[in-house]
Amino acid sequence: MALFNFKKREKFTPANGQLEAFLEGYSIEVMPRTAEKVENFRDLLPAGTRVYIAHIEGTPIEDMVATAKRLATDGYPVMPHFPARIIKDRATLADWIARYQGEAGVDQALLLAGGVTTPHGDFDSSMQLMESGEFDRAGFKRLHVAGHPEGNKDIDPDGSMKNVEDALRWKQKFSETTDAKMALATQFAFEAKPIIAWADNLKAAGIDLPIHIGIAGPAKLQTLIKFAIACGVGPSLKVLQKRAMDVSKLLLPYEPTEVLTELAAHKAANPDFNIEHVHFFPLGGIKANAEWAIDNGGASATPANQQG
Repeated sequence: MALFNFKKREKFTPANGQLEAFLEGYSIEVMPRTAEKVENFRDLLPAGTRVYIAHIEGTPIEDMVATAKRLATDGYPVMPHFPARIIKDRATLADWIARYQGEAGVDQALLLAGGVTTPHGDFDSSMQLMESGEFDRAGFKRLHVAGHPEGNKDIDPDGSMKNVEDALRWKQKFSETTDAKMALATQFAFEAKPIIAWADNLKAAGIDLPIHIGIAGPAKLQTLIKFAIACGVGPSLKVLQKRAMDVSKLLLPYEPTEVLTELAAHKAANPDFNIEHVHFFPLGGIKANAEWAIDNGGASATPANQQG
């Protein structure tokens, strides 16, 4: 099964069977500027791995489309971000969709509000992007929307989950009116038990969109803490803070083995658990993340596994 061209690894960690199954069909995120540093994605990622392309404010759409075209040419399903608050108007949205489709054959997208505080134009939320009807008109097959296992203080300044949950109920109803398959792609977190409780609570509330759980890939501890604070990661940040106080672990790179092993065990014991896939944020570099995934069974990802 020739999925890779990568060189033989000097160190290989035998995969845990439950973890290997949980990693099946994982996805990963890149930005145009980080993708430029990768000589050959086929050396790093299994065939069929879904690759999200993060659209950061100030990144030209031309760079986004070029990255999408490169990845699609290499055989990867591409899911670019559409951040509502940096999209000027409906004409701009339609233009972006047309460019992605015409040049890279893109038919899936992650819709989110975006990290900027003040909208650049007509759109303020992912719901407005969905209401525009542009993605349905273009025949997009898959739309992912954001999930927040630990809440989002930009949306709920009081620290509750009320507005976030109201938005998810709206998106659940929208999923019943569109031909596109929908799922939640979440912010990263570091502790399994709160993730499990959040997913179970959504299901109990009638929100049964499949969940692609966001996980930070291997990285230096200081790097992770910086990103976690910037991205508003909540209570599970204490996992990193506790590690930072352990001198024996302070200089060792963080790896997501513990949180994913616990989630994988829960999934194995509860097959109807609504987390279906893992989505990696390669905060310590895509090479380190890809190698960790390979070592733990992630080489099993194939296009057939990307249906969920």
